[in-house]
Amino acid sequence: MGEIMGRVTRSYALFTASFKVLRAHKGLTWFTVLAGVAGLFVAGAFLTPAFFASHAEITGHGRLTAGSWVLVAAFYLVAAFVTIFFNAALISQADVALRGGTPAVGAGLAAAARRWPALLGWAGVSATVSLVLRTVEERLGFLGSIVSGLVGLAWRLTTFLVLPVVVLEGAGVKPGVKRSVELFRRTWGENVAGGFGLSLIGVGLAMAGYLVLLVAGLLLGGTATLFVCAALAVGWTVLVAVFTTTLSGIYQTALYRYAADGVVPGEFASVDFAEAFRRR
Repeated sequence: MGEIMGRVTRSYALFTASFKVLRAHKGLTWFTVLAGVAGLFVAGAFLTPAFFASHAEITGHGRLTAGSWVLVAAFYLVAAFVTIFFNAALISQADVALRGGTPAVGAGLAAAARRWPALLGWAGVSATVSLVLRTVEERLGFLGSIVSGLVGLAWRLTTFLVLPVVVLEGAGVKPGVKRSVELFRRTWGENVAGGFGLSLIGVGLAMAGYLVLLVAGLLLGGTATLFVCAALAVGWTVLVAVFTTTLSGIYQTALYRYAADGVVPGEFASVDFAEAFRRR
């Protein structure tokens, strides 16, 4: 019980430290917003043709045709690249903020653009892994879901620091993966409370907002009120997603600096990284 409470305490400390950085540099959220907007354009560009295409054009005897597989693969690649590009931009400017500088959206986009070949390569790897895991899940049913979930979790943990390595060290995809695994083995140990803590806080914020809207809807009543509450719930979901995603990027950058340089940025000075991420 004591260890569990310790993890909760450290997760909260990580949240508050990340929040201090975000509160001082609110412009960092723009990278997450831009990623969401670009993602919508990508989804529209790929899904609109698919929506208007007939069943016969998309499938052959109940199976995806070669052309459809190409479309699916292209969608995964482009969607992954968009997400990775803006996350890389966020990491570059989170690092500037953690070093005491002033982050800027233009500088972040420029930093990501300079690394676009490596980012595209990493997007290809990420998209391939996602497709493989999805195929396993679909073909093996419940067992596939378990296998896909476990493998996916291991993949996310061991490659968590790939982007900071690529952006801040200028590494390629293969060296970046090797470096990320090396940093994971060196400093993470068994406890990965920070990332899970931020996710749980995000879920908690979302549920709290939904509860308030549900109570308001029940008390006020009426069809119009329900529509307003539903719209507010969607808006709240977006705000929480932007908030937690940006916090995660800040934390990811701070963890990289600790793992690579042994330096704990000032805003994280109160967090016991050595305890939260025991060496193996």
